[in-house]
Amino acid sequence: MLRHALGKALRFLGYTVQYGCMAHCAFEYLGGIVVCSGPSMEPTIQNSDIVFSENLSRHFYCIRKGDIVIVKSPNDPKSNICKRVIGLEGDKVCTSNPSDFLKSHSYVPKGHVWLEGDNLRNSTDSRCYGPVPYGLIRGRICLKIWPLNDFGFLRASPNGHRFLDD
Repeated sequence: MLRHALGKALRFLGYTVQYGCMAHCAFEYLGGIVVCSGPSMEPTIQNSDIVFSENLSRHFYCIRKGDIVIVKSPNDPKSNICKRVIGLEGDKVCTSNPSDFLKSHSYVPKGHVWLEGDNLRNSTDSRCYGPVPYGLIRGRICLKIWPLNDFGFLRASPNGHRFLDD
């Protein structure tokens, strides 16, 4: 009887570890559900919107300008932030605020990205903390899940003029 109970317990433990490892790999390499908070990505993503973030793009270096990404916060590594990629390494970006009379520009260094929120007046982003290392990117948001009336792919940046081409 004890042998039977011990066998069942070990079998249950084995399945738990096995499925736990599979779940970890799925969330780490494939993607997951994210609840966004804060006003920095309005109007594209509202506070408490639920999105799907895929992680394959970051592993294959397929992040492009205009993508919305989930990133480990440069200010607080325990939290994640949601921002739009404005510039990739080597790109010239506008580093000043929209209200500044004189515009300043800089180049994104190798291995970094320039991130900004869509709500430029209410966003702490690369204009505050500078370029972000590519390694801090956790995933690329590709789909809004909730609210249902906004279900679908995300729209283009309302700040498309911030993308510089030269």
